[in-house]
Amino acid sequence: MIRAKFSLMTATAALMALTACTSPGVYNNGAYNDGVDPNAKAKTGAAIGAGVGALAGMIAGNDPKERRNNAIAGAIVGAAGGAIVGNQLDKQEADLRAQMGNNNVTIQNTGDRLIVTLPQDILFATDSASVRPDLQRDLRTVAQNLNAYPNTTVQVIGHTDNTGEAAYNASLSQRRAQSVAGILVAEGVSSSRLRSIGRGEDAPIASNLTPEGRQQNRRVEIVILPNA
Repeated sequence: MIRAKFSLMTATAALMALTACTSPGVYNNGAYNDGVDPNAKAKTGAAIGAGVGALAGMIAGNDPKERRNNAIAGAIVGAAGGAIVGNQLDKQEADLRAQMGNNNVTIQNTGDRLIVTLPQDILFATDSASVRPDLQRDLRTVAQNLNAYPNTTVQVIGHTDNTGEAAYNASLSQRRAQSVAGILVAEGVSSSRLRSIGRGEDAPIASNLTPEGRQQNRRVEIVILPNA
């Protein structure tokens, strides 16, 4: 029993380490570079799948031997499924960055999802939830990409800095997320695939103590999740 618990803890720690080992990619002068081997994302997907499969196998077993056998089988099946997801995301990411022209857009491929980050300062005027007309082209490009890869679900998440009342920031981020989602729907993305979420100031990615940090925190994230 102690050995089984230790194996479960080891698998969990390994899985957390795998999912943490990703880095964002950024457009620079029309080019894209995240410093990662193009095949690494598929490998990461396979590794994550193997970890999840092994972990599920251990949990399902009734004794140490059964858990070990289940973990091996789960790792094999999970790795295959994870590799497929990783390859699909690599292709979708490549298509999207070939289509996008905005240098301020950041794309992160974690191996199990794509996160497209758009600074709110370029999407919206101050205290407004209406997307600037000149920036709607970028969202139409994202919509075209989503339509080309229909076997995904999408979270549109609004974020703010901590300036002002927290309740107002939460409401503003929700309205901004809904505005972005509305443009995606208008461009043909099924509303059943979309979920709008307002996080307000709850999930900063930089310090709110500096203007530069607050600017980074004001953002909308479009999270693309492959369906199982």
